[in-house]
Amino acid sequence: MPASQMEKGRAFRKLHESGCFVIPNPWDAGSAKLLAGLGFKALATTSAGLAFALGEPDGAARIGRAETIANVRAIVAATDLPVSADLEDGFGPKPEDAAETIREGAAAGLVGGSIEDSTRGGSEPVYEIGRATERVRAAAEVAKGLPFPFMLVGRAENYLHGRADIADTIRRLQAYQEAGADLLYAPGLRTREEIASVVTSVDRPVNVLLGAGGLSVADLASLGVRRISVGGTLYRAAMGGFLKAARVLAEQGVANFAPDATPHGELNKSFAPR
Repeated sequence: MPASQMEKGRAFRKLHESGCFVIPNPWDAGSAKLLAGLGFKALATTSAGLAFALGEPDGAARIGRAETIANVRAIVAATDLPVSADLEDGFGPKPEDAAETIREGAAAGLVGGSIEDSTRGGSEPVYEIGRATERVRAAAEVAKGLPFPFMLVGRAENYLHGRADIADTIRRLQAYQEAGADLLYAPGLRTREEIASVVTSVDRPVNVLLGAGGLSVADLASLGVRRISVGGTLYRAAMGGFLKAARVLAEQGVANFAPDATPHGELNKSFAPR
């Protein structure tokens, strides 16, 4: 019998309370099923992977709420795992926009989701801290009012926009914590010292992008990181194999890449109804 949203929400919260875990990022139903088959305990969507899969650039505000929620529904339906989502800036500048995005994401089956402080364009890459905090607070009010546990992620985007200001990043994460975020995330941190500084400056679980500072899962766990994601890296890895094979086909007219391909039968078995 499929797990209920309540059961998924409880399991997801427990993962954050019981140590460090890796949450990989599928971009569609197929990749979600393959990741679930490898034994991961939860999944998180990737806005970059979705944008690229739809033939759009990442970070250009070309993918809206409707496309994102449709992607969420497909991934949620593909497995019985808890799913969190990259909900970007909440798809609008107002607190009400962030609140509505959490509401629609929860209705689509999510038990977690992030709201970032990126403006997705304009002269300023990130919102002023007060305005950014209002948006997290509005999202948190919706999340706390849901009839099941929902892990709201407050994201500080400084480092992705060339603002390597650890002090401001920590101030932002602390403000989002006070506004009701359950998990904190500052993608783009570069060193062990920066990560340790964030972890010790807040009292919520911290998510870190794998690869930061060249640190491994074990390294990040030793620093107190509770959740490790990979963003669009798995999608890019998949496209690396695709482009390598396609270039051989285009330039040499041969299919000598076939031995490296995942066998048809293995994929059929992975996607067979259970």
